[in-house]
Amino acid sequence: MTVDQDSVAMKPNIVWLEDVGIMDVADVGGKNASLGELIGSLASEGVKVPGGFALTASAYWQFIEANHLAPRLAGILTTKNDGGTDWRSIGAAVRELILSGEFPAGMDGEIRSFYRKLAERTGEASPAVAVRSSATAEDLPDASFAGQQETYLNVRGEQELLDACRRCYASLFTDRAISYREIVKYGQLDVALSVGVQLMVRSDVGASGVMFSIDTETGFPRAAVISANWGLGETVVQGMVNPDKYLVFKPLLDAADFSPVIEKTLGSKTRKLVYPEGGGGGTVMVDTGGAERTSFCLNDTEIVQLGRWAVRIESHYGRPMDMEWAKDGVSGELFIVQARPETVQARKEGTMLTEYRLTEEGQLLAEGAAVGDSIASGTACVIRRAADIDSFVDGSVLVAEQTDPDWVPIMKRARGIVTDKGGATSHAAIVSRELGITAVVGTSNATSVIANGQDITVSCAEGDTGHVYEGLLASSREDVDLGDLPATRTAVMLNMASPSKAFKWWRLPAHGIGLARMEFVINDMVQVHPMALVHPERVTDPADRDRISELTRGFADPADYFVQTLARGLAMLAAPFHPAPVVVRFSDFKSNEYAHLIGGSAFEDDEANPMIGFRGASRYYDPRYRAGFDLECRAIIALRNTLGFANVIVMVPFCRTLAEADRVLAVMADNGLVRGRNGLKVYMMCEIPSNVILAQKFAAKFDGFSIGSNDLTQLVLGVDRDSAALAPLFDEQDEAVKAMIRLAIGGAHAAGIRIGICGQAPSNHREFAEFLVAEGIDSISLNPDSFLRTVPTIAAAEAAAGRGVPVRALPGR
Repeated sequence: MTVDQDSVAMKPNIVWLEDVGIMDVADVGGKNASLGELIGSLASEGVKVPGGFALTASAYWQFIEANHLAPRLAGILTTKNDGGTDWRSIGAAVRELILSGEFPAGMDGEIRSFYRKLAERTGEASPAVAVRSSATAEDLPDASFAGQQETYLNVRGEQELLDACRRCYASLFTDRAISYREIVKYGQLDVALSVGVQLMVRSDVGASGVMFSIDTETGFPRAAVISANWGLGETVVQGMVNPDKYLVFKPLLDAADFSPVIEKTLGSKTRKLVYPEGGGGGTVMVDTGGAERTSFCLNDTEIVQLGRWAVRIESHYGRPMDMEWAKDGVSGELFIVQARPETVQARKEGTMLTEYRLTEEGQLLAEGAAVGDSIASGTACVIRRAADIDSFVDGSVLVAEQTDPDWVPIMKRARGIVTDKGGATSHAAIVSRELGITAVVGTSNATSVIANGQDITVSCAEGDTGHVYEGLLASSREDVDLGDLPATRTAVMLNMASPSKAFKWWRLPAHGIGLARMEFVINDMVQVHPMALVHPERVTDPADRDRISELTRGFADPADYFVQTLARGLAMLAAPFHPAPVVVRFSDFKSNEYAHLIGGSAFEDDEANPMIGFRGASRYYDPRYRAGFDLECRAIIALRNTLGFANVIVMVPFCRTLAEADRVLAVMADNGLVRGRNGLKVYMMCEIPSNVILAQKFAAKFDGFSIGSNDLTQLVLGVDRDSAALAPLFDEQDEAVKAMIRLAIGGAHAAGIRIGICGQAPSNHREFAEFLVAEGIDSISLNPDSFLRTVPTIAAAEAAAGRGVPVRALPGR
């Protein structure tokens, strides 16, 4: 380690943050350079960043030189023992050496002078500051180095500031920092440390958290992900709590009339980091109150503002970004306090899709937030305290209450990671993504239900919720280059039901969503029968009443819970392929399925054959469900008009007669859903023989048809699709069924409307897809897992039928 004295002498020891930018990483490190860049370039666009100053790398080298540390550091860092390099003892020795150093007299006075000038700017005698480490190898495009050094919050007074700066210097050689430099093969002596001194935001009485300008699990580039907790932000960064989670759809943020918050998940938020009582320095961890645990940290206006800032920051840097934010609880203002490049999803190849599947079932042990979409199996190594991390067995699945940067040395050797605490932006999640390790975080109970030495499988291949199963379960992996898929003229769309899995498929070159099943969103997210929210007094089961009360907490009107939850769930389905069309089918539960919803038994009668009973259109205008359908309509209005997804088309299922069509359309109009108004299109499921026979008359009332091959087969052949005894007779490719489909396509085209198919048949049978193409169908909706194998079949069938020049997916995505 050598220092060019002439070079050091020419560099300032301290600079104001507003005087540096992203080109100054070598002088002030990635963190401080980014803060200066934000202040200088984005303040005019409304992005607020707390001011401050930075001790430069030159100051660090002078500190090292003045205390004659260079040769001793080099000697310690090259020490080895019989077992190899012991970074823990080496790190402790290096830190002790640095902490024993003193600032040169001139530098000591300069630090004090800048702090006093900062005090003059605020009008406080000893303003609270955050003292942040900013290494010159940090926040780089190919390696984040995030969280490797220390930050000290609520530092007050000149002597306390000097002590915090010295501790920052020492933190350049924390165990985790040394280990991480080993992982990314960065020289231990090739890095200096700048110290950022930044005014504190009073988030101790407000809220704070982390924000990414990209979906960190799937790489979906058009969503911003925000995590939030009460108090100072270290609880979120370090994964100490399960925070609130918000998702914002970025393309609609600039529209003044829209508030595209497409997910709001309430975290448990059991603890928060605050200033100590009495006004002293430092921080203390305290339990949150009941009102805090049951309330969101941010309202929609604040979420949208942060989302807009994420877009501006990402646009300025030209790449996905990882940011930290804080809300001042005194002034109510929002601030960005850090910004660095996102380094995991940004490195992935955009045309590659890797699909993992569990091919064996097992007993569920725990579930939490999924990190990535892979699967890992191994023996659990349960570690409850950081002091016990040396007992970790390489290649096992780490199970812990939570992790912090001190755990990185063993995390990199784990086959998988499972934690009790933490959200999608916690330390465990961030490090797992960067290291490419399968992880499930925030299970709440993993260390209690998983035994040390137990064989387990960690699966993140089933959506946003990750699962931990007992045993070493079999799984498969398939890598596909989407660039090799042929183009088609037929609009190849997707059938989607689960909002948690929607972003997983954003890379598919689909022409939109041909069937978004509302009832699945109700079952998975709302969980409550809509009539139980309209008439809670009719719910007599105490357990149901308690569960409804728990789910609807925070909503003044339980019906608003249904509307907002359903609207946001549907928005998750609509977002990946916006602005391509998304066809949302109104709920099509059967009465026995409705009865299984919370509170549902009070509103549903037993039916001998619910498959052809009180379902679909017949429910929507009936007094027994009309109020529930009103809520469905309100959710669609919120989806289109508030969240901004005007690409949504609504579809009426199981509409038996022309008169019934008129009644449903009238009820929709009463709720403000008028066909043609504000571009609203209304489709009908073509799945009953009457729909086919009177296709041109039905077509006069709707804008399009979608063939439901399952119900059409049932009703044409007279085969109950739920009957195991009749299963061999249920055949979508029966000549009678194909004849009805041929008539339906012809009738729709004669009437001048579009017709597609959303049933299972083309996903299951190659020859059926070929038949549809030959008949000239306009669109085919496939299950996502059959998309890759069916598109080539459709393209080949088009070529055989001479259907013209193929086109790729719709523009604008």
